Order: sequence, then C-alpha cells, then structure tokens
Amino acid sequence: MDVVQVLLAAPEPHTAEGLTNAVARLVRDHTVPAGTKLPTVREVAAALHMSPTAVSGAWTTLSRHGVLRTEGRRGTFVVDRPTEPAAPRFWRASRDVGGYTHDLGTGVPDTDLLPDLGAVLAHLSTTATVGNYLEPSVLPRLQRLLAERWAPAFPPTAVGMVDGALDALDRTCRELVGHGDRVLVEDPSLPTIFDVVEDHGGVPVGVPLDEEGMEPGAFAAAVREHRPRLVIVQPRAHNPTGVSMTSARAAELAGLLEGTDAFVFEDDHCGDVSWAPLVSLARWRPAHTIVTQSFSKSHGPDLRLAAMAGPVTVLHKLSVRRRLGPSWSSRLLQAVLLGLLEDPGAVEAVALARVTYHERRQRLVDALHRRGIETTGTDGINVWLRVADEDAARRRLAKVGVGVSIGSPFELTPSGHHHIRITCAAVDRDVDLLADHLAQAAHAGRSAPPAARGVA
Repeated sequence: MDVVQVLLAAPEPHTAEGLTNAVARLVRDHTVPAGTKLPTVREVAAALHMSPTAVSGAWTTLSRHGVLRTEGRRGTFVVDRPTEPAAPRFWRASRDVGGYTHDLGTGVPDTDLLPDLGAVLAHLSTTATVGNYLEPSVLPRLQRLLAERWAPAFPPTAVGMVDGALDALDRTCRELVGHGDRVLVEDPSLPTIFDVVEDHGGVPVGVPLDEEGMEPGAFAAAVREHRPRLVIVQPRAHNPTGVSMTSARAAELAGLLEGTDAFVFEDDHCGDVSWAPLVSLARWRPAHTIVTQSFSKSHGPDLRLAAMAGPVTVLHKLSVRRRLGPSWSSRLLQAVLLGLLEDPGAVEAVALARVTYHERRQRLVDALHRRGIETTGTDGINVWLRVADEDAARRRLAKVGVGVSIGSPFELTPSGHHHIRITCAAVDRDVDLLADHLAQAAHAGRSAPPAARGVA
C-alpha cells in the first residue's frame, strides 16, 4: 500500500492536527490496515509539504493513543488492536461462585464484621455535602484526615477520591500507560490487574514473590530488560498469597528504580483490616508513587470509595479528565466514610474486624499445617493453597459444598504448579472439618491420594 498517496487523498488539512485525524480515521476504517509500516517522517513531510516537526508531533499523539507504535530503527507501525476486550481473567477465576454451603471463592469481607451505618446516617445532612458542581471534589475534612493517616508511612502531596481501587488503577493506566508500554506486576496477582493493564494497551510483565514482596533479583532483571512505565504492587495482604511487603524490601525496590522514570501504583486493597502496617515506596519515590487505599473490605463494598495519594501532576491529570465524565465521587458517600472514620463505634468495629480476620486466617492456616499442607503469607482474607490439580480440587470440594477459586487466572506466567485461592473472611466454625476437605482436595488428581484424616 502507498500510504503517502492515501494521505494525499485524505480531506483533512495538512497540519499536525489534520494529519493526526486523517491517520486515526484511516486506521479506524481499516483503509490503512493493522501492521502497516508507515513512511518515514521526512518522506511524509516532503509529500504533504509539512514540517518534519509537525509530522513527528502527529505520530507522537497517535502513539500516545495506541494507534501507532514506534520500534526504533525498524520504523513506525499501525497497531493491531482487538475489536473487543478479551474475556476477563477474573470471571474465569470466579466462574463457580454461589450455591455452596461454604462459598470460599468470593474474595469479599464478612458482612457481619462491617461497621454499622446507622449512627452515621442518622447525623448525615445533605446540605453539608452537596452545594454546587464547582465545590472541591474531596470533602476538605476527609482530605485532611486521610493525609494525617498516611503521614507515618509517607508524606502525601495530593489526595483524591475515586470509585474503588480498580477505578484508581484504570484511571492511572489511562494517564501513564501507552500501547506497548511494559508494566511490572506481581505474579501471581489479582486477575483484574492484568486485565486493566492489557485493556489500556500495556504489556504486563510478571515478577515472582517471596515472603517479603517482589523478589529483588527478578525485579532488577525486569527493570533492566523491560524499562517499565509502571510497577503495580499490593503492599500488604496481597491477593491471593497473603504476603505483606517489608520496609526493607520497599527500600530495596525503590533503590532498583533509581534513575528510571517508572511510576509505582500501590493497591492497598485491605486497608484498615490489614494486619501488617502500611509500607510504601512513596517514602523513597514520592514524585513517582501513587498510593490507593480501598475502603470496601474495611467499611463496606457498596461505598465504592478509594482514596488516592500521589504527585500533584498525576492526580491533577486524573481530576481534569474526570470532569468529562462523573466529575467526582459522591460527596454524600464521602460524608458517610468520613463519619465512619471518626465515629468511635465504627472505629472500634473496624479494629475488631482486623483482629478477627487475622485470627480466622491463622486458625485455618494452622489447621492446614497440621495436615502437612503449606501456605504462604500472613495477612489478609485469602489463603493461597498449592494443589496437585486445580480442577480436580475444585470438583472434590464442590461435592462437599465448598466453593473456591481456581488459581490459574491469578498467574500471568504458568508456574508449573496448581493452586486454589480460599477466602477465609467468614470461616469462623468447622475449621478442622474444612481443613480436612482442603487437605483431601490438595491431593485430588494424584494416582494414590493419602487417606483422609478425621476431624481433629
């Protein structure tokens, strides 16, 4: 195909903006198909009587929007983008949720441990939260409180509110990740993280974990090889493994990013019900770290709120773009959250939930260890269990009324081992019986599974 002739026939004016619009339209209409190599900037500039600077600017804009990709000396190509999103990994992990006596595949908190909204709602006044469309997007008192809560771990320079942690990730990727950009992710990790990165044209690169977080050697190698645009970590109560990053590991990872322009996105999804204290790379990389704390597991999934802290430049971009859509997270819901964070009864309820989740997880882990089944991590509401065959384990457990999530969607790169993820948030009884079922399921699929143990 003679791309220059196609561009000469395009009706758009020969300006940087016109060239950008022309190429975007021609690609969208498949007149210039995916994979087409474009002429050089100088060739296009000469043919269209434009300056090379204008053509280069058009190419840069199109690359930022995922229409083109530049491969150094190989040239610039039209990106091959799927016509519709791939089936999310999350739904493959949770395909059998529901209909079980013990549904341990949900990943959700115990609703009985959420703080009571009654007292807060009774004192809520809409006139105090809703005035006009031009008011601050974050309630000032909530903003100050959040900054004070984060201060021991890192000094937040800007604070925002969004509709949950995944909304924060989606908006961050939209601002920072271009088509083909490499994004380092924990492997295994929450499947939706992989989905969001890929939906924005990024390429997730898995980094394995140990008991302190991302493995430094593998992380350093990935940074050198892939020169990532973004690094995504769950700093504590990692889903699915239960690992929490140590301060020493955070400092080490920050040091390995020294001299790069990579940003870090931290998904503190368990927040106030995590057992480990918050550790953040923002302490060492404040200008390149975005911290997000979700309040879904601690205060209620239907609040749909998460707080963001990070550099003013990034949060300002998020805020400006958001004005084209919802503009802000409901100030009414923000007022509910503020009330829960300040109400003594709600604070006590969340503190109790934190202790209860830790005790429930530890009881199940101890019971599994007594049966020779090893687990990872020490925090959160999930347990990552290695099994002989994930499908055989899922079927075995389903027969006794126990639902779990299969592990493969949580792995970006197959590890060669099978796992299941168990959400233990509501496991407060029959722990030994459940451990028996899990131990039997862990061996399901082997030619000669060991005999089942009785209830301890």
